[in-house]
Amino acid sequence: MRDIKALRPALPILVGAAVMLSLGMGLRQSFGLFMPPLTRDLSIAVADFTLAIAVQNLAWGFLQPIAGALAVRVGFRPVMLAGAVFYVAGLLVMAHAQGVITVTLGAGVLVGLALACTATAIAMAVASRAVPPAQRSLVLGLVSAAGSIGSLVAAPLGQMLAEGYGWRAGVLGFAVLAIGMLPAAWAAGRVDRVTLRAPVGDALDDRSAGAAVRAALTRPAFLIMTGAYFVCGMQLIFISTHLPSYLALCGMDPMLSAEALAVIGGFNVLGSLFFGWAGGRWSKQTLLGTMYVCRSLVLAWFFMTAPTPASTLLFAALMGFLWLGVGPLIAGAVAEMFGLRWQAMIQGIAFMSHQVGSFLGAFGGGLLFDALGSYDLAWRLGVGMGLAAGALQVMFALPRPAQPVTR
Repeated sequence: MRDIKALRPALPILVGAAVMLSLGMGLRQSFGLFMPPLTRDLSIAVADFTLAIAVQNLAWGFLQPIAGALAVRVGFRPVMLAGAVFYVAGLLVMAHAQGVITVTLGAGVLVGLALACTATAIAMAVASRAVPPAQRSLVLGLVSAAGSIGSLVAAPLGQMLAEGYGWRAGVLGFAVLAIGMLPAAWAAGRVDRVTLRAPVGDALDDRSAGAAVRAALTRPAFLIMTGAYFVCGMQLIFISTHLPSYLALCGMDPMLSAEALAVIGGFNVLGSLFFGWAGGRWSKQTLLGTMYVCRSLVLAWFFMTAPTPASTLLFAALMGFLWLGVGPLIAGAVAEMFGLRWQAMIQGIAFMSHQVGSFLGAFGGGLLFDALGSYDLAWRLGVGMGLAAGALQVMFALPRPAQPVTR
């Protein structure tokens, strides 16, 4: 009861961050629904569409540390509001696209820039600043869980509009939903008036941005976590981008793709809540490694067997539970290692690695499909790298003698 009262002043901030993250991630995770009709209508290859998604992920990743540093200088509210505007603009450009260039500009550059200002790293940094350290991990899990609720609305809506009125109507429907990010970003921006809570771990609150970056890049635990995050991004974007195409190739009903993405979103709520709760009790890095191993085993099982509607929805449920639970764990680990002031920037550095992996998952998967006519090699590579990354993360998280921090 006391914990709930302690969180009450932060509720508007947390709700705003959760809604902003939910809409941004839900829309972005449903872009794969438009790939089959868009590529047919514009007479472009699958690799051309996945190139746009790959550009989105690179823009998001490389701009994320800049957005995090800028939020420290000018405040979170201006950064998040700008991101919401860029999101709507990107969807409008995509809805009126006439070729690969405008698809890449809208779905790639503009949406990538928007996500750098509104998605996981920024939303998690906002939530971390708004609550006491004792409730931080659980609250991060709650906000991360909200990041999947958007796909429960976006995926069925986009599929319904695309089937009834064409893919352009589906993208315009997404643009209308994205307008809701503006009031959410405004509410979350109240965090700019919150005094930072007492930092934990090896806080860098008294250092410059350059010193904080150097400290992060010389911390072995951070580097291992960042490398495993690369594989995480590769797996997730491969699934969200190519699952609709794979199911269509196997002769499944197109609506099954939307249902699978919606199930991923629904079970991601449970997974994010669980891993947010678990991160407050056990080693965050051990949980991360275990998640990567389990995710890779589920991926191998699904692609090694012929898909059915039941197996597809079961796969979506298992994968959804293991989806965005990485968010609260990585955000919490960064806060513990480096404190809160530069959390968004340092988490953005880790996320940059995630997005390079996402680039390979989206574009590389498309290239392999165009070259080989199947996804066999793509999913095998994803499974092998996931198992290796997860095992390394778990091994490195085993208890080891404490090392003095060099100032």
